[in-house]
Amino acid sequence: MRQIIISIYFLAFALTANAQLQSPNQFLSHNLGEQFTEHVMLVNYFQHVAANSDRVQLQEFGRTNQERPQVLAIISSSDNMQRIEEIRLNNLRNAGIENGLTNDPNPISFVWLGFSVHGNEAAGSEASMQVIYDLANPTNAETSSWLENTVVLIEPSVNPDGYSRYTSWYRQASPDLPDPEPHAREHNEPWPGGRVNHYCFDLNRDWAWATQVESQNRIKIYNDWLPHVVADLHEQYYNAPYYFAPAAQPYHKYLTQWQSDFQVEIGKNHAGYFDENGWLYFTKEVFDLFYPSYGDTYPCFNGAIGMTYEQGGHSRAGRAIEMPNGDTLTLYDRVAHHTTTSLSTVEVSSKNAGRLVQNFKDYYLNSKNNPPGKYKTFIVKASNPAYKLTTLTSLLDLHDIHYGTATKTSSSVSGFDYFTGKEGKINISEGDLIISANQPKGLLAQVLFEPEHELIDSLTYDITAWSLMHAHGLEGYATTKSIESSQGYSVPENKAVKAVQKTPYAYLFHWNSMRSAKLLGELLKNDLLVRSAQSPFAVEGKTHAAGTLIVTKADNRKNADFDKTVLAAAAKYGADLMTVETGFTTQGQDFGSSAMRLITKPEVLVLSGEKTFNNEFGQVWFYFDRDIDYPATIIDADQLSRFDLDNYNTLVLPEGSFNFNEKALEKLGKWTSAGGRIIAIGAANRSLAGKDGFALKKYAKDEDEKAAKTEAEEIALDHRTAIYKDRVRVSVTNNMPGAVVRAKMDNSHPLGFGLKDYYYSLKTSPARFDLLKNTWNVAYLEEEYLSLGFIGSNLKKKLNNSAIFAVQSKGRGKVVYLIDNPLFRSFWEEGKLVFSNALFLVN
Repeated sequence: MRQIIISIYFLAFALTANAQLQSPNQFLSHNLGEQFTEHVMLVNYFQHVAANSDRVQLQEFGRTNQERPQVLAIISSSDNMQRIEEIRLNNLRNAGIENGLTNDPNPISFVWLGFSVHGNEAAGSEASMQVIYDLANPTNAETSSWLENTVVLIEPSVNPDGYSRYTSWYRQASPDLPDPEPHAREHNEPWPGGRVNHYCFDLNRDWAWATQVESQNRIKIYNDWLPHVVADLHEQYYNAPYYFAPAAQPYHKYLTQWQSDFQVEIGKNHAGYFDENGWLYFTKEVFDLFYPSYGDTYPCFNGAIGMTYEQGGHSRAGRAIEMPNGDTLTLYDRVAHHTTTSLSTVEVSSKNAGRLVQNFKDYYLNSKNNPPGKYKTFIVKASNPAYKLTTLTSLLDLHDIHYGTATKTSSSVSGFDYFTGKEGKINISEGDLIISANQPKGLLAQVLFEPEHELIDSLTYDITAWSLMHAHGLEGYATTKSIESSQGYSVPENKAVKAVQKTPYAYLFHWNSMRSAKLLGELLKNDLLVRSAQSPFAVEGKTHAAGTLIVTKADNRKNADFDKTVLAAAAKYGADLMTVETGFTTQGQDFGSSAMRLITKPEVLVLSGEKTFNNEFGQVWFYFDRDIDYPATIIDADQLSRFDLDNYNTLVLPEGSFNFNEKALEKLGKWTSAGGRIIAIGAANRSLAGKDGFALKKYAKDEDEKAAKTEAEEIALDHRTAIYKDRVRVSVTNNMPGAVVRAKMDNSHPLGFGLKDYYYSLKTSPARFDLLKNTWNVAYLEEEYLSLGFIGSNLKKKLNNSAIFAVQSKGRGKVVYLIDNPLFRSFWEEGKLVFSNALFLVN
């Protein structure tokens, strides 16, 4: 009787609630397509729908850097919503993530719709309101039928801070009536634009690396649901027709035939609606499925049908814009197109729920029992710095990738050595970290760890190598064999000093990971004097590497809180603090030697603004703000010519195009010679190359330049007889979307401290500079070098004997040339250590 009463109550509540449900046009102060909706209004509408529909729940799953809510709407039939938790757990049981057997006889499909990951591609978020209304509306018989066997998950704004930056600016900058003239102010969004998040990161490249808080929050809730179909709704340049699945080649080799084929079915369903309305569209071009950190590929490697949809528009389109064909594209059009593909995606998923569920189960069963990759086990040596192991296992935990501990030592196993890049016998020690591919997320583990991935088509537009072993600078192996291990792994704790009875002669800290950089930054912020060993030394029976940090009582005798400050900094970062009672070394220089160099506290100035690339500026900003929590003053690059540099000793040039005039170059030259330090990253080096006083040259010798011109002429001659249809492929022979190269590293130089004698560099640009004269070429490509991923055949030859990182002494100052960007997307952890060396140790 009680259950009947409850059911009657819910029915009465539902009828009342649904009667109050308003459409977006009824709820908002404007009609959809008439004006952009600010984020707070967008969230308010989703809250309204959730409060007035028994089909919808709204969950806040995190907050952005600017404290905006990240929300996910969960939508299904009223009956399904009453047991939604059991439905969710059944889906995870199908994947083998949750224990137990499914107890639901009726297959239920899960669809995830993510809108506007690039915030200035705002038509997606606008369309999300119409989509949720159409699904929640009880009078819509068609969508009601879909929800009987489908759960729809809607993230209305994947990038709330970027979306807010764009929509707020647009509402301030646009007139009452939209101006379709492309040159009008409303079509020219200012730097850095709403595409990026607070720290100017592209969240569509961050799914696997999860460096940003939005991604970290999203991955957690994504793995709580594991949808079967994912649509990532974007916008592209305004004159392009609509793009939807199937995707372009290359597909990653590990995508299944089912994942490929079902995209075609979805695309055909979309095409039916677009044909009916006479809307232009295209498929199978541009947008591939290879790089694993996109909003479509990451779901693919988690068993879903992952797809990108692209509407013409983004910030250039405003509310209306004239197109080259004479037509006018309106925000109404863009919303209608995205609404159509979103609902079509739900429709196809509902009609194929049984097939989706079965293939989802098969995907995870195959991943566990027969993962497709060559290597079945990845071994990370326990001898790696503890911080690196902690950073890696934290990322694995986020992705639900399981790992264990080697239970015995073996030297008889063959495998791939990530450092040498060669196959051979490997040494496995008891206590090493083991990642087996035989697990539900085994395929994802293979994608993230394998050293190289087969690329069936070189026409891809993102990086083509990304192994976490190289990114994190880990000593480790991959083998085709299964390795015996116990469940779980405990990172070895540092045997750090927690307290002292009396002040020691000195405190010592290893320099081998980003933990070291965080600690040094903390000590310097507290005005402690710190030394860095310029070469290895031994004291009190222990040997210490070059770069070891030395904090002496003598240097800090005026600091009343010396011990307290050092111990607090070590505790904050879990650093491996050691104490010694003498400065007399048994090998190497004593602590009072000039070889134990005092570190100059960096007073940092960073250039920003339109002359910098927004993503790459953001990487520098994020490094200081979040990676090491160290102060840096940020100014617009246009201020530099009139800015007083005397209060700073370090100038960081993020990637960009600065085009310094002679006066600015003269100013920088004098400041550097007087003791300043310039750290130029990636494309910023072009603004210094060939300029008086700077050692960086594209060609070291005149004959090299002449040879390059001759080669270019020969290539141009070859192109004269090239086939027109092959013009794009011909161009890639001199280009690269992003690859990993093995660079020779001089780790006796401060820029190489804490690193091995070879460094795996993520090279994302074809820019090449000869080895510099009268300059320390700290990292460079040898005549024969190992590369992983795609590099055009002509470019591959040209890159030998080229600089990767170099340091020029200029008067009393330094110029650090980081030709490859070590901070790229903030996931190349070993690159962060290189940048930390440039910041703290090259002085």
